[in-house]
Amino acid sequence: MSALGIIFSEFLGTAVLILFGAGVVANVLLTRTNADGDTASWVLITLGWGFAVFAGASIADYSGGAINPAVTLGSAIAGGTPWSDVPWYLIGQFLGAFVGAVLAWLVYKLQFDASEDNAGTLNIFSTNPPIKKPLWNLVTEAIATFALVLFLLVAPYGDSPAIYAAAAAIVMGIGQSLGGPTGYAINPARDLGPRIAYAILPIRGKGRPDWGYSWVPVVGPLIGAALAAAVAAIAPVKMG
Repeated sequence: MSALGIIFSEFLGTAVLILFGAGVVANVLLTRTNADGDTASWVLITLGWGFAVFAGASIADYSGGAINPAVTLGSAIAGGTPWSDVPWYLIGQFLGAFVGAVLAWLVYKLQFDASEDNAGTLNIFSTNPPIKKPLWNLVTEAIATFALVLFLLVAPYGDSPAIYAAAAAIVMGIGQSLGGPTGYAINPARDLGPRIAYAILPIRGKGRPDWGYSWVPVVGPLIGAALAAAVAAIAPVKMG
């Protein structure tokens, strides 16, 4: 694979991931949308993010559909992704996450403009724990990402496209089971790229991007991914 090919593949896949993921949250939280007031909002959000993973990973098939720096790190530690390719993955993922967030804002710009209160709209773009205790939030993100990356490393799908559907199902499961405490970033690019976009976008009456918390959904998933790779190396299962 070429460096440019990896960057472009991961860029497109991660952009679609964030476009769909931020889009479903916007559809639930913003007023005057067809999903406004939906009592099953959390189910809708977790389903939307699951489908976002499937679409993004499938589009990024050229580079293996990582669309997540934590997945890239876990794969590199486990010997799957060459370390020399890791920077190209990260460039594509973070740029794609930023652009995907901007595209989601463009789709819902009229709803942002019509909203009487945009102070809480950071939740559309990035994670924001209801109980903010950074160290405990870090533990939550590490455990949730550990589950995701371990599955991807040991799942018996190999290079089959079925792994994308399986990954989508796992992400939905993580959201339903482990997502409540932090909003389950489980992906540094998914959180940091849109957080930067939120800080820049001209959203009337928006809140702050909360840079003080921004390190948690970056560091936590990377720790979880590294631990998953270590466990996968000794797990009594067939790799890939």
